[in-house]
Amino acid sequence: MNLLYILLGLLAGVVSGLIGIGGGVIIVPSLIFLFGFSQQEAQGTTLGLLVPPIGILAAWTYYQQGYVNLKVAALMCFGFVLGGLVGSKLAISLPSNVLEKIFGIALLSIALKMIFSSD
Repeated sequence: MNLLYILLGLLAGVVSGLIGIGGGVIIVPSLIFLFGFSQQEAQGTTLGLLVPPIGILAAWTYYQQGYVNLKVAALMCFGFVLGGLVGSKLAISLPSNVLEKIFGIALLSIALKMIFSSD
């Protein structure tokens, strides 16, 4: 399971480096739909991987309520750092119009999954 969390961090890092969206757009839905996290735990854990300094106060609020899985956040952080490097190197090699299409497809796919998923 640890490897899956690292791979999720890697994927989110690549997408973040590639099209500049926050990892939460990939990580939050993945933790919910693939790993069975609650919405709050997914959001809290995602904020936990961004600390410090980005989400420290928000992550602390979730942590105080028991909604941050520190182990998972640390493992995804490791993958995210590597993935961000890979994604950014890929992004700078692509033409702008191709990158815009990839960005749009990513956002649309995530939105459709969130809208039409069942609990």
